[in-house]
Amino acid sequence: MKHILLYFALFLPLLGRESPPIVIAHRGASGYLPEHTLAAKAMAHAQGAEFLEQDIVLTKDDVPVVLHDIHLDTTTDVATCFPERKRADGRYYTLDFTVAELKQLRVTERFNAKTSQAVYPNRFPVGGAPFQISTLEEELKFIQGLNKSSGRVAGIYPEIKQPAWHRKQGHDISSIVISILRRCGYVTREDPCWLQCFEFEEVKRLRTELDWEGRLLLLGDEFLLPKGLTKVAKFADGIGPPISSVISGKNPTDRRVTDLVKNAHAIDLVVHPYTLRVDELPGVARSVDDLLSLLFTEAGVDGLFTDFPDVVVKWLEQSDE
Repeated sequence: MKHILLYFALFLPLLGRESPPIVIAHRGASGYLPEHTLAAKAMAHAQGAEFLEQDIVLTKDDVPVVLHDIHLDTTTDVATCFPERKRADGRYYTLDFTVAELKQLRVTERFNAKTSQAVYPNRFPVGGAPFQISTLEEELKFIQGLNKSSGRVAGIYPEIKQPAWHRKQGHDISSIVISILRRCGYVTREDPCWLQCFEFEEVKRLRTELDWEGRLLLLGDEFLLPKGLTKVAKFADGIGPPISSVISGKNPTDRRVTDLVKNAHAIDLVVHPYTLRVDELPGVARSVDDLLSLLFTEAGVDGLFTDFPDVVVKWLEQSDE
């Protein structure tokens, strides 16, 4: 049954309400290993996630790399390796380093740059192993290799980070990313790829100016009213709202399923909310199972970003029995 669900989730050109829900590994299996490391992606693949996420920023020499932030100082040892390279605001920017320089850094569990304390203290130890930054192309080839060796196809879910900021700095990140996606075989809606971005104008540009023909999703909570959704539907195939936009309230006795999923489905938009963290549940949830039931059973979301893909995969398998 699981293989049938995976086939439909990955290869149906129209991922509407009829498709089974998908599990999106948020920065990989980031609840267990440092985010956006190849090890985290391999674990997420092995845990059964249907899609693996890539956040993408550019280097000084226009190479897309897989990092969540335009800054380096919360997931690497850049302050130790290149202490003189921070900008006037005290931050270290990926765009100020070549890919060769970034390869000298060690990636670690996310930490607070001011206190050096782990953001999630019960996760992988900060500085616990010598992980590296990967380029987008390296990661895509790695995932395709896992797909081949395992016989199980996991799709990709790249996010273009802060494209307006990149263009202001003189770099067109979107055109560079699309070129690599196409070169790696991700071209149409039939290919196992969702391209995502928080900026509506860039989503529009991706579809109209850059001629992206694959699946496209707008992140955030800016266009979630009916008029906004109609505007989004002209260019995108789905929305990625925060969980709080799907399940509102402050605690388990004061919560309700909003009309967002129903309104989105009415105009053929899928809904992939973010982010389920077992170690950071929202106040509306009594437990992980409770939250998953709210999202999938009551709200009817089409997929979910999570740091713990194994937990969501297991829940969906059990609910299908």
